[in-house]
Amino acid sequence: MHHHDSHHHHHSHHHEHNVTHLSAIYIVAVALNLLFVVVEAIAGLIGHSVGLLSDAGHNLSDVFSLLLAMIALRLTTSRASKRFTYGLRKSSVLISLLNAIILLVAVGAIMVESVHKFFNPVSVDGSLIAWTAGVGIVVNGLTAYVLGRQQHHDINTRGAFLHMLADTLVSVGVVVSGLVIKYTGWTVVDPIIGLVIAVVILISTWSLLSESLRLSIDAVPEDYDIDNVVEEIKKDVGVEDVHHVHIWSISTTETALTAHVVIHDALQLDETTQRLKHILCDMGINHSTLEFETPGSCCHEHECVGHSK
Repeated sequence: MHHHDSHHHHHSHHHEHNVTHLSAIYIVAVALNLLFVVVEAIAGLIGHSVGLLSDAGHNLSDVFSLLLAMIALRLTTSRASKRFTYGLRKSSVLISLLNAIILLVAVGAIMVESVHKFFNPVSVDGSLIAWTAGVGIVVNGLTAYVLGRQQHHDINTRGAFLHMLADTLVSVGVVVSGLVIKYTGWTVVDPIIGLVIAVVILISTWSLLSESLRLSIDAVPEDYDIDNVVEEIKKDVGVEDVHHVHIWSISTTETALTAHVVIHDALQLDETTQRLKHILCDMGINHSTLEFETPGSCCHEHECVGHSK
């Protein structure tokens, strides 16, 4: 019975370089957005606009989720210890769950606010709102664009991207309603746009929420089909059969696999191991633990004794 485990150092080095690069992006995004929150709050106070003040509050919650995503990113490289053998990497999954929940709360708040405005329309200074929200489009749009290019790295960056995209949409909505109100005085456009935006955010948050939930209970990550992975392993010349396959997320950026592999020839063990590790690495599974058996040595005797199957 052989156990083989490999961790690729060049992978972790590359991963850490990515993290440093992404962290820099986050720091700029946080600074930009904080500055905008201040500007927006001041404009709201000057123009007596509840809309701008509540949008400033909403943007502040975004700064918070950007900070969370940044912390999660740092945690994906956290070092292992005797107590936490994977480091604190899994907490990056919990943070993505928290971020999805914050987004849902934001959607609820926008909906409540919009319904409230339907019944109590407010007179607003259309042009002040349009100008401030215009700045919002630039700030949020830029942040969303930069994060969008990085969002394939992990689910937290996707979450941050969705936050910023949602904000950009909110700002676009505010500009449109500001202009419509300025030229037609039709105040009901404000809550209508608010509700439309809330629905858009809700739809995009749904996938984030379900994926974070799946990852937190060690489901197979979305990018992997377990049958495909098994097929790829079985294609190898040295492999007769594969069973007890588990694929799960160590963090929002890393995937692990364990499997029992039945091989034809124990003498070919090392070559087969190298090939399988290579196949798995190409699929993006960098932490694999393979247990090898030869035909005839059935796996069941190695299961825990007294374990009711």
